[in-house]
Amino acid sequence: MLVRDAMSTVILTLGPTHTLRQAAALMSARRVGAAVVLDPDAGGIGILTERDILNSVGLGQDPDTERTHAHTTNDVVFAAPTWTLEEAARAMAHGGFRHLIVLDRGEPAGIVSVRDIIRCWAPAREPAPAL
Repeated sequence: MLVRDAMSTVILTLGPTHTLRQAAALMSARRVGAAVVLDPDAGGIGILTERDILNSVGLGQDPDTERTHAHTTNDVVFAAPTWTLEEAARAMAHGGFRHLIVLDRGEPAGIVSVRDIIRCWAPAREPAPAL
């Protein structure tokens, strides 16, 4: 199975001046754990994850004044839609991260997460028994 089969194609895109509170609200509303940050001044495409926001709040920083550009990872490992899920999982394990931005012809085409890969590899879950 390939990354293109598992990735989410609806991408939350943020700018470098969004506050962390705005980013958290948008990520929560869309139920995603990562957003693509487009910042031409910092090299183009970066990623902001829920962990980045959590680390900032844990340090006592104000999510209403902290901007995404200060917490975005710009040294990003990108996946191709034609990678196998094994290649994506290996890159995540090697880099210690849970999300990969998928680029197609240099443009963000999706995001693949550990959860996406597990969902493809694991059999469908049965509903939890009612309590």
